[in-house]
Order: sequence, then C-alpha cells, then structure tokens
Amino acid sequence: MVSLSASAYSANPLGVSSATDFKSFNSFSVSFPFSFRKRLFQSRRIISNSMAAEQIPATTVVSSAVPDSSIKLLFVEMGVGYDQHGQDITSAAMRACRDAISSNSIPAFRRGSIPGVSFGEMKLQIKLGVPRSVVHLLDIEKVKSIFPYGEISKIEVVDGGLVCSSGVLVEEMGDKNEDCYIVNAAVYVGY
Repeated sequence: MVSLSASAYSANPLGVSSATDFKSFNSFSVSFPFSFRKRLFQSRRIISNSMAAEQIPATTVVSSAVPDSSIKLLFVEMGVGYDQHGQDITSAAMRACRDAISSNSIPAFRRGSIPGVSFGEMKLQIKLGVPRSVVHLLDIEKVKSIFPYGEISKIEVVDGGLVCSSGVLVEEMGDKNEDCYIVNAAVYVGY
C-alpha cells in the first residue's frame, strides 16, 4: 500500500503534479480507501470540465443571463426532457420545462403568504440547455406555452443537453434517424 504523510496529503491531496500523472497514479487507487478514490475521481472530473469549458464558445442568448436581479428569487425548479423519436428539440424542451414544474405547488402566491405580493406578480426566468447542433430548430413560443401562470420575463438558451442514439429508427413515429434529443431546464420563480 502507498502511504502519504499528513503534510504531503494536505499540500497535494492527489499526490500528483500533472494531468499525465493521473494515469500512473490511478493504478494505485485500488489500495487507497474509497473516500480517497472518490476525491481523486471528483478532482479528475473538475480538471476535465474546466478544460472542456475553455473550448466552448459563448452561449446562445435569447435574453440576458438568467437569473438576473430583476426578480426576487424564491426557488429554482429543474427538469430534463427527452424526445426519443421524431427528432423534435422543441418537444424535448417542453418536456424539460414540464418536468421542472410538475412536482411543485406554489401556494405562497395564491394565499398571500408573501406580504405585499399578489398572485399576478409571479415572474419566471427560464434557462434551457440545448444541444448546439439543433438550437436553431427550437420554438421558444411553444416552450412558453407550458407555463400555466406567471410572467415569463426572460429565457436564456445555452449549450447543453445531449444528442445521442435511441438505438432504433422507427419510421412510424416520425424518425428521420436514431437521434434522441435531451434538454435540461432551470425555471427560476420569484416576483
């Protein structure tokens, strides 16, 4: 078993000096406790994500950054939507928004629990993670129709989601190929 002194561990918890050291270091991870291997994995993921982030160009913005300071934010609802057949990114986005709001109830606005704030003052800001290759096919007006109440003050569309294979092409369901579209949604609710 490889051992690290407490001072060496606190100064360099992974015991590596570069990304290439990860490969050789990983071969020793089986002899480390699970908690240490977990930290190793998380650190590798952070390095990987930060390197990937540098390669992603600016976001596609329908409106300015969401959420912004124009609302007093109460909570955030999150959801995921899929379109497995038919290759319709708008359907996936609508399902993501429906998923985000479908498990919540907002009695505070209806009951007057927020002093001085009426039901009509509810504001929503929406952030959608949509695959870049299909963002031009997204119909924002249809996505907005999912929300039964609240003023939608802003929508931001950023690179995200996923295009992957559904594993099968079903022409009867409108498939043009095997692509499955996945969209992520964050719905910010405030007043």
